[in-house]
Amino acid sequence: VLATIEIFEHAGFKISVDERQYHPAVDDEEIWSVLLRAQEMPGYVEQGILDCGLTGLDWIRERNADVVEVADLVYAKRGMRPYKWVLAVHESSDIKGPKDLGGKRIATELVGVARRYLADHGVEAHVEFSWGATEAKCPSLVDAIIEGTETGSTLVANNLKIVDVLFESTTKLVANRQSWEDPWKRSKIEDIALLLRGALAAE
Repeated sequence: VLATIEIFEHAGFKISVDERQYHPAVDDEEIWSVLLRAQEMPGYVEQGILDCGLTGLDWIRERNADVVEVADLVYAKRGMRPYKWVLAVHESSDIKGPKDLGGKRIATELVGVARRYLADHGVEAHVEFSWGATEAKCPSLVDAIIEGTETGSTLVANNLKIVDVLFESTTKLVANRQSWEDPWKRSKIEDIALLLRGALAAE
């Protein structure tokens, strides 16, 4: 959240956030804002409850959300880099790639993505949702994990190795399809995208 607010401020928006509320005040009367988890944003935008929002490509794919990807905004918690979703196993594991996952247990936050990934490779395995600390579950509870990483340091610290990269995720400015067809809303969203891109380029 802090990184996102910082980018908006660099783009020229003045934002004030009350830590007890979820509606930041923006110095633009044409913008109403709300703080939501990135996981929730694709659904609200797809349904038209929100005209646009910021989320990750990972959550767009997980929700299979039908939204307009307006801008790719490469920034993350630790710097300007994409966030990779990887298949990782314990360093002692014989698993060398997706083809070795048949009948295995996999923990991940991206259950839908994981199941499609396995289907693409013609493999059947048990996929379970992980509520967090996913790295700590391998190999004692599961055979492999599909986890997001920026630097890979947490994986290494838990004696895990990456055996495949599923995709790279970046922050996306997304829009509802009907909102995108509205000339005024589209113009406003495009203006926001332009200002955010400029702020990131300056960074």
